[in-house]
Amino acid sequence: AYLKANYPVEFLAASMTLDMNNTDKLNVFRQDLDRLGIDLLPPDLNASGVDFRVESNGASQGKIRYALAAIKNVGEGAMETLVKERSENGPFESLEDFTQRLDTKVVNKRQMENLVRAGAFDGLNPNRRQVFEGIETLLRHASAAANERDSGQMGLFGGAAAPDTTINLPDIPDWAPMDRLKEEFDAIGFYLSAHPLDDYGKTLKRLKASSISEVLANGVSGPVVMAGTVIAITERTSQKGNRYAFVQCSDTTGVFEVTVFSEGLSAYREFLEVGSSLFIKAAAEFEGDSARFTAQSMEPLDAVAARSSPGMKVTLDGRDTDSVRQAMERLMGVLDRQGRGRGQVDIVIADVDGSDVLVSSDLSFAVSPSIISEIRTLAGVADVEET
Repeated sequence: AYLKANYPVEFLAASMTLDMNNTDKLNVFRQDLDRLGIDLLPPDLNASGVDFRVESNGASQGKIRYALAAIKNVGEGAMETLVKERSENGPFESLEDFTQRLDTKVVNKRQMENLVRAGAFDGLNPNRRQVFEGIETLLRHASAAANERDSGQMGLFGGAAAPDTTINLPDIPDWAPMDRLKEEFDAIGFYLSAHPLDDYGKTLKRLKASSISEVLANGVSGPVVMAGTVIAITERTSQKGNRYAFVQCSDTTGVFEVTVFSEGLSAYREFLEVGSSLFIKAAAEFEGDSARFTAQSMEPLDAVAARSSPGMKVTLDGRDTDSVRQAMERLMGVLDRQGRGRGQVDIVIADVDGSDVLVSSDLSFAVSPSIISEIRTLAGVADVEET
């Protein structure tokens, strides 16, 4: 208690290291950090240690850097080798530099995949999907570099041979924001860099949904409306042989659990899976400061948002005609995939003189915050706003 009160950053970093292989405990500690206003920094090949570390510049409260070994299925021994290489020979300057120094006998494809999904390579290349899809290429370069080191290959005139270290990764866009978060969740066990509900602020306010922190602060039993992203599902069988489930969800303020009985479990099963964001109507029953929630109805949050959203305005960068055409094609591809709906989509082109030229105002699609977030990342899109 003394250490937690007087040295909270150091205490929590040490506690997280002790429970490094227990994702549930790490998520609890993460909530403690949020409550105390302590930043949890993402894993980074050039900044993270094997365990959780405190970073401080002396001017403010320290921050905790996520441990490489706490990423799922990477192995403490392999991460010790990576950190030792970095400590002895300096930070990894690029993906090419990384492959020249990687020991492929220690780090394999599966470990690389989870490092990328968790964001550990963001400092070398922020396009996680590009690095993920290019892992076999990276490992081939690393294996070739290791063979050259082992054979002591020499050049024609006695000097060391100069291998071609150029790495050609697939020319593909990054994962859409929601997909990126799902990959991160799968590699870490909880949402670290952001939360899937971050973009739903206006929508949830319009739907009059309360956060779990608001519900608990209110402390009143009765019907509640909430939204949450499913992080775990545990099914059970009652004494009468009926199936029911405990669905653990998280929103931007905390974690809560909803009991779903057999009839609801059958009705919601098609979208009741880890990573799904749901609009939940439940009955809350308080016992002291804690509450039990029983589902009355559940629905995919995007579907509810699409019905309630007025629409969006998409601004394209108009400095180049070909870029505008390509951006329009990408935009319409996303909208067509989403399907028609009630949300009006206005498309404008930001002209070189600073004015906006309206291209279309008669398009109606199923607009949701996740689609708005995805469109915002498209090349050639200057701005997207919910209207």
